[in-house]
Amino acid sequence: MELDLPWVAVNVSPIQFRSARLGQKILSILNETGLPARRLQLEITEGVLLEQTEQTQITLNELRAHGVRIALDDFGTGYSSMTYLGSYTVDKLKIDRSFVARLGTSTDADAIVRAMITLGRSMHLQITAEGVETESQRDHLAALGCHELQGYLMSKPVGPEGLKAILAGGDLERDRVRALG
Repeated sequence: MELDLPWVAVNVSPIQFRSARLGQKILSILNETGLPARRLQLEITEGVLLEQTEQTQITLNELRAHGVRIALDDFGTGYSSMTYLGSYTVDKLKIDRSFVARLGTSTDADAIVRAMITLGRSMHLQITAEGVETESQRDHLAALGCHELQGYLMSKPVGPEGLKAILAGGDLERDRVRALG
C-alpha cells in the first residue's frame, strides 16, 4: 500500500545548512525517491536563521524555488528576531509546545500565542501549534485562528504499519491535523 500523505516533514540542523551541497543533496533525494518537492517540508530552528550566512540564504532560495516548503520549528523558544522573519522566506511557523501547554492557565502564554498567530497570519504563513494534548487547547487555538495542530490529541506516535492503518481508516485521522483549516 502506497502512502498518500499531504507532505513529509524533515528536521534539518544548523550544521547541515553549513554545507554548500545541502540543496543539491535534498533535490537529488527527491529525484531518487519520486517525492514531489512541494510535498517536502523542511523544519528548521531559529538557529539556522540566526547564523545569517549567505550559504543559508542560497540554500533556502534554491529549495523554495523548486517548491520545497520551509517551516520555522519551535518558534518562540530562541531569539525570535523579527529581522530574520523579514530577511528569510519561510512558509510556516510552528508554535512550541511549551506555550501550548500553558494555554488557558497563563494570561502571558495566551497573549504570546495570540501574538504569534497574529504575526504569522499577517505574514501569510501557515501556523501550526505543537504539543496539543487537550480539547481545551484545540478549542483555544481554533478561536485564535491557528491553522494546524500537532500532538497527542490527534494521535500518539505510530510506526509505518500503524500509519497505514490510520490512513486506511474511514475517518482519515490524518485530516485531524488540519482540523482548524
